[in-house]
Amino acid sequence: MRTTERMIELDIAEPREALVTRFFAATAHVKSVWRAIRNRRAANRLADLDDFQLRDIGLCRFDVEQILKASGIADDPSQLLSRSARNRSRRALHGLTVD
Repeated sequence: MRTTERMIELDIAEPREALVTRFFAATAHVKSVWRAIRNRRAANRLADLDDFQLRDIGLCRFDVEQILKASGIADDPSQLLSRSARNRSRRALHGLTVD
């Protein structure tokens, strides 16, 4: 058999992520988890406020309790709390009843 009759199959190598890229991706993930934990701790402190203080920031105790129950331990409840406060202020602005 001649060498010209042989066929060599070559696979195209997929580019591997550079070490720096993987490092920055891992760092971003750690920052994201840390931010979620920090915001979760702040949301837990909201549960210590009385009803008047919660109303001042546009929330009610039910909102805080439900959002903390619905979100996981590494989830960031701050966006849900912000959305709830924003919706409550819009309802109050339009004259709808607020709890």
